[in-house]
Parts: sequence; structure tokens; C-alpha cells
Amino acid sequence: MITRRTFTAGAATMLAAGHLSTRATAATASWDLSTVWPDGNFHTHNAKAFADAVKKQTDGGVNITVKAGGQLGFKGPEHLRAVRDGLVPLADVLNIQQVGDEPFMGVESIPFLAVSMDELKILHKYVRPEYDKVAERNNQKILYIVPWPTQYLHLKVKVAGVEGLKNIKIRVPDKNAVDMLNAVGMAPVMIPWGETIPALASGAVAGVSTSAVSGVDGKFWEFMKYIYPTNHVWSSQMVTVNLDSWKALSADQQKLVAGIAAKMEPDFWANSLKADVDSLNRLKEGGMEVVPVTDAMMTDIRARTAPLLEAFLKRVPAADKPVRAYLAEIKR
Repeated sequence: MITRRTFTAGAATMLAAGHLSTRATAATASWDLSTVWPDGNFHTHNAKAFADAVKKQTDGGVNITVKAGGQLGFKGPEHLRAVRDGLVPLADVLNIQQVGDEPFMGVESIPFLAVSMDELKILHKYVRPEYDKVAERNNQKILYIVPWPTQYLHLKVKVAGVEGLKNIKIRVPDKNAVDMLNAVGMAPVMIPWGETIPALASGAVAGVSTSAVSGVDGKFWEFMKYIYPTNHVWSSQMVTVNLDSWKALSADQQKLVAGIAAKMEPDFWANSLKADVDSLNRLKEGGMEVVPVTDAMMTDIRARTAPLLEAFLKRVPAADKPVRAYLAEIKR
């Protein structure tokens, strides 16, 4: 029995593969870009700016429509597969949520591997080639990558040290974060972003590990009081395009779109830094308090999570060479 859902999914796959076409030539490509982030999020702003630039510079030949807030029905962890299978031509993929399919995608969430955006840029020099390989074997191409800014622990309670974190149920976005906060003594629960606010509202969790940007998206001041700037991990959004859709473009269109992505990516990184500052201010305006993490507390957190580096490299051998090359460059 063919339902509307199976017909739609099948048609999307055939469109991506070129079996069906809404265009006679590559000059009329129309693509949806799926993202779980709301219209106000800076990643969504970036995607819309990219779409506008592509439309303008291809003279309307490539039209990208950003579908924000998960309106296409895909959750964050489903995006790599959705693009792979041609269910959507483009998506804003959160790398750390794809570790079930591609463990290497969790490399940025090794605790304290990079402690600043400058260090993250160096790390990307070594891991980006592997990201590209991951994308290619999943039938897609990375157009640009933009990191989330500083990570925080957003909590209902005020604590002075690691012992105060014990057994607090906290939402995390990926398996590596589960391992990290387990090591710290917390009780992490892996929950997609779309289910996070209901979990807070119901009391299923009493804290969230995420950026200040997401804190504003979720109006955290309605649920929590304290913000701890631990900056314990990183993660990045990767805008990817299905390879069958990509190959349907002309060579000139491919060159234009790839060039636009490369040119805009540094500005998108700058937007990430600005979004952190603006969002932290908004959280404070909402009534939340930034609690400085003491040197003793940070030392304790780092000591407890340090073994996770070698554990990750053992579990994901492809990460060993690029991570060690990165550590050698930063002399750590």
C-alpha cells in the first residue's frame, strides 16, 4: 500500500537521484535546506544569508529555501541519513549527533581538546579532510562548517565544586557528552533539541549542557537560574548537499556555490562569537546568573575527564593521526 508518506519519501529520493525532475536543466535547481534551529538562531541566519547569496550569484539558477524549526519533520540526529538517502537535498547537520552512524563526527566533543575558537580552527585543519571523507561515503558534500560558540552548564542550583554536581539530571546532545558528564558525577540524559524544553518543563532534567545561543532559543530563564562557563566541548553545524543533487548542477554552478560557501564561512564563524556574547547578555537580562568556575573546580573536571581522550582515539582509530598532529602543533 502506497501512503502519502512513502510516496513523498520515494519521490524525494528519485528527485535527488535524477529519476524525476522539476527542471529541464540544472539551471532551475530548487532545494530545501532542513534545520532544527528556529528562525532567530544565528545558524539559521547564516543559512538564509548563504541561500540569498547563491540565488543572487547564480542568477536564480539555484534556489535554496531554508526550512527552520524542524518543519520538515527531521530531528537533528536524522539529518546525515536524510541527506544521504535524498529525503532532503540539503541539511544543517550537527556533527556530534551523527556518531551512531559515523563515530569520527564526535571528535570535537573530546573534553577540553580545544579550549578556544583559535584552537578549534587549528583542529579543523586536521579533521576537515576526514569530515569530507565521512560526507562523501554518506552520499553528500560539505558546503560549509560553522561551530557553536562556548559551551555552558545551565543549572537550577548553585554549586561551588564538582561534588555539588553529583547526580544532577542534565540534558546532553550526544553520547560523548554522556560519557564526560558521567565522569564528572552528573546524571546525563541524551535528548534531541526539539525535546529539551518539554524535558525541562516536566522536570525530567534539571540542567542543560549547551551554548548560550540555545539557552536563548529555549528561554532558559523560565526554568533555570545559573550558568557555568565550563567550555568543556565543541560541536559544529555542517551544511551538506546530497551528491546526486550536487552532480545535477552544471560545473559553473558547482564552482559558484562552492566558492560562495568558502567565502562566507569565516564571517559565519565571526557570527558565532558575536552570538555567544549577545545570547549571554540576553540570558542575564532574563534573570540568570553567570557563576565563575573556580580554578579548583575546573582542575577537578579536567582530571576526571582526561582519560576520555585516549578512550576516544582507541574507539575511533581514524581520529588518532589528525588529533595527535593537532596536539603536536599546539604543543600540548
